Amino acid sequence: MTLAGRASGIGEISVERDRCVGAGQCVLAAPAVFDQDEEGLVLVLDARPSASPSDAVHEAVRACPSGALALG
Repeated sequence: MTLAGRASGIGEISVERDRCVGAGQCVLAAPAVFDQDEEGLVLVLDARPSASPSDAVHEAVRACPSGALALG
């Protein structure tokens, strides 16, 4: 499953939950934007974050070990 949202100033956040391994690096990098469900898979809390967390979102994408996150 792919979830996508338009993030102001950082492009589109794409999440491939079927690739997520539950490492939680996205949550550590950008807790205002990402969380994990009860199975440990990534959830997007704010599909349209302000431009202020853009560095954190970029770091979350870079830190994802499974490549489940992307910016478009």
